[in-house]
Amino acid sequence: MKPPYAKPALPIADQINKLIALGMTIADHALAEHCLQHISYYRLSAYWLPFENPKGQAGPRFRPGTTFEDVMALYDFDRRLRLLVLDAIERIEVAVRGSWAYQLAMLGGAFGYVDAAHYADPQKFASNCTKLDREVSRSKDTFMRHYKANYSGPARPPVWMAAELLSFGLLSQWYAALKEPRVRQSIAAPFDIDERIFVTFVHQLAIVRNICAHHGRLWNRQLDVAYTLPKKKPGELAATVNRTRPKRLYNTLAMLQYLLTRAEPGNDWGDRLKALMATLPAGRSAEMGFPADWLDRKLWGGTK
Repeated sequence: MKPPYAKPALPIADQINKLIALGMTIADHALAEHCLQHISYYRLSAYWLPFENPKGQAGPRFRPGTTFEDVMALYDFDRRLRLLVLDAIERIEVAVRGSWAYQLAMLGGAFGYVDAAHYADPQKFASNCTKLDREVSRSKDTFMRHYKANYSGPARPPVWMAAELLSFGLLSQWYAALKEPRVRQSIAAPFDIDERIFVTFVHQLAIVRNICAHHGRLWNRQLDVAYTLPKKKPGELAATVNRTRPKRLYNTLAMLQYLLTRAEPGNDWGDRLKALMATLPAGRSAEMGFPADWLDRKLWGGTK
């Protein structure tokens, strides 16, 4: 039988003393108190895990030389990484929404996207429609108020409005549910990528977006899903991805870099990522799935 949770709540002063007792050096108690007050012990605990000795090993929990400043540097790196990833996702998400709406409008007009004939699984289609109806009913957006006030129907709005209403996660489900590969490919075509790869990445991207939006730890996270890795095309991406650690963040970053070169040529996102990675202590990038020679790959400006 599992025991009940019984860890006590500790005042911040006791939290600091506990960290010191576990082997962490805290030179600036005022800084530690401020961070524990405004970030929390529990949230920061995810960032001192990499500094811990293996469980069961005798001696202090933290490796020799571990400082509170080390932990905060990693925390700050992760915060800046999330903001950088969100910056890329925002641009890719807008482009995906636009491509989805445009191609389905060209296929079946303003309301053809809710034609069950376009979808492989009737139950999944019905579920997606129910979720869309929920978004329509609770929307306070100006465009939906205008639609409801000026038109008698249909109850489900035109596809270009639906593209703005759906969460990105739900949009990824509508995209994946399309029956015809040619239709899915038409949506992926502006990104010069196979739809079998793109569908899985859009799904993964929705997960990464939620992690960032909820301020979750991102830097060394093992993602719940991996996207289908390209074997040959596009060549610069296929030569860059890490096939041995497919669920680590590096592959997501590589795909974002590739897609941004299509959605926004001349952007400097990759340069900003390289500058941020240069602030990470040596060896930590491997925990994110970065190959040792990643900067030599063509996708990042190298020659390989």
